[in-house]
Formats: sequence, C-alpha cells, structure tokens
Amino acid sequence: MTRRVLLATRNAKKLGELRRILADAGVTDIEIVGMADVEPFDEAPETGATFEENALAKARDAVEATGLAVVADDSGLTVDALNGMPGVLSARWAGSHGDDEANLKLLLGQLADVPDERRGAAFVCTVALVVPGAEPVVLRREWRGTLVREPRGSNGFGYDPIFVPDGETRTSAELAPGEKDAASHRGQALRALVPYLRELGQK
Repeated sequence: MTRRVLLATRNAKKLGELRRILADAGVTDIEIVGMADVEPFDEAPETGATFEENALAKARDAVEATGLAVVADDSGLTVDALNGMPGVLSARWAGSHGDDEANLKLLLGQLADVPDERRGAAFVCTVALVVPGAEPVVLRREWRGTLVREPRGSNGFGYDPIFVPDGETRTSAELAPGEKDAASHRGQALRALVPYLRELGQK
C-alpha cells in the first residue's frame, strides 16, 4: 500500500526534486503530494528565530490540518560578514516576501566594501518530518561557498546568481539543474531524509 506524505509547499520544483530523489533511491511506497493536493488551511507566518523552528512549525501545522505525515523545509543564505544574516529572513531581506531582485540588490550593497577573501557564505536547509504519534525528525545541511559581486546565470532563483559553491567557478545559477540537485543544501537534506521515508513506507 502506498502512503501519502505531504511536502508542505506549492513549489513544483521542490515537489519534483523530492519525487526524483525517492525514485532514484527505489522508494516506491511513498506518494509525495503538495499543498495543492489537500484541502486549504490557514498557514501560520514563519516567525521562528531558526530554520529548525520554522520547518517544525510548518510541518506541525500541516499535520494538524491534514492528518498526513508531513515534510516541511526552511532554507536561506547565511553570510559570514553579516554574522549569519539574512538567515531566516532571506526571502524578505529587502522588506517584501519573495522579491528576489530587491533582496539581491540590497545584499550586494551591504557587501560592497567587503573584500573577496571575506565573502564566505552558506546556503542552509533544514527539513522536518512530522508523523502523527511519532517523534519528529529534523535534519540540517549546508552548502558552503563565496559571494561574487555581480549576478551570473539564469538557472536559479533567490541568491543563486551570486553564490559560487566551494570547488566551483560557476555560480549556483550557472549549474545545470541535475548538478545543483546533487550538491545543493536542499538536495543534501532531502537525500538524508530518504531512510526515514523508506521506513515510513514499510509501516
């Protein structure tokens, strides 16, 4: 019997990524559904101080509303020279949620005087798996790199065009989707979740 698991997102790319990762791992008894596949419910704003708090809150809200096992993630960019900011505020750094261009412009302005050798950063992703009646699983993964001064590439979103992963000369937005899936913070976190989802499917 296939078990439905809700990935608490409306982002088709995130849904596709988790489905691909499970298929590659040979997990066939889990069906990943998204927010568009369940009855609408009130979603609380992300007010946690950490990625872990936000991912857990999002997952618990969705479990309560749907009764399904839920995977939720929270991710963002932490910049060394800004003491880990924008962090959980990454998507609304310039004020309004999801304005990638404004966020990018503001961050580049804040880093204008920071020398190249101090422009270290990491993309962080925390995923939470909450199953009714069980202890939650929370996993965090990081993708280290440096920030360049001008955006490059069109394959990404958010801060991808200025983030060059360690060991690379291309920005995250210049990587092919498969390359990014294999290395990124979200790809790492979702792959780390596979054993837990495999076990869930076998129950």
